[in-house]
Amino acid sequence: MRADTVPEDTVPEDTVPEDTVPEETRVHPAQVRRRQPYHDDPHQSALRSRCYSWADPAALAAAARELDGIAFLQSILDGTLPAAPIAATLDFVPVSLEPGTVVFGFTPAEFHYNPIGSVHGGVISTLCDSACGCAVQSLLPAGSYYTSLDLSVKFLRAVTSATGPLTCEGTSTHLGSRSALAQARLTDASGKLYAHATSSCLIFRPDNGVRPPG
Repeated sequence: MRADTVPEDTVPEDTVPEDTVPEETRVHPAQVRRRQPYHDDPHQSALRSRCYSWADPAALAAAARELDGIAFLQSILDGTLPAAPIAATLDFVPVSLEPGTVVFGFTPAEFHYNPIGSVHGGVISTLCDSACGCAVQSLLPAGSYYTSLDLSVKFLRAVTSATGPLTCEGTSTHLGSRSALAQARLTDASGKLYAHATSSCLIFRPDNGVRPPG
């Protein structure tokens, strides 16, 4: 036997000629990723965990249809009504409100992170969208609704768990019969600006012929 000859029964499986493998079972070696057993994964020892709960969102939506905007938001602020589930998911809370202005408090944490070690832009966008929308809602009478049409966010500084507590202030800058404009500012305790957002909202009023979907 020549030194460069390998017995047939020792040929590695991935060297079998391509034409002997049925078309539907061919897998390129680069597509195969070997996964380490969970109990052997060295990263598992560093796992964190978080547990949270939320209230039935249907009850909150029903209250929104009965109360005017400022009364509805005040009920969430004082605990008469539960916060929206998204607030529990991302862990932000209402801090203060007045007609046309709503402020949320937010403390960045590791569970907000993206893969490169900072708070995900989607978290910041959600926070700004909530502040803008609630600022508009605070001006609406009972029986009126809104929905966001668009959101434009400028990320000005990276946010990490070392940043510390932040506030997101939403302000309504225009309220018409069918549309509204709002802006949000994400700042730290010293007033340093981390993100700025603008949003436009569609207004549904009982007397303007525009009805909410559904």
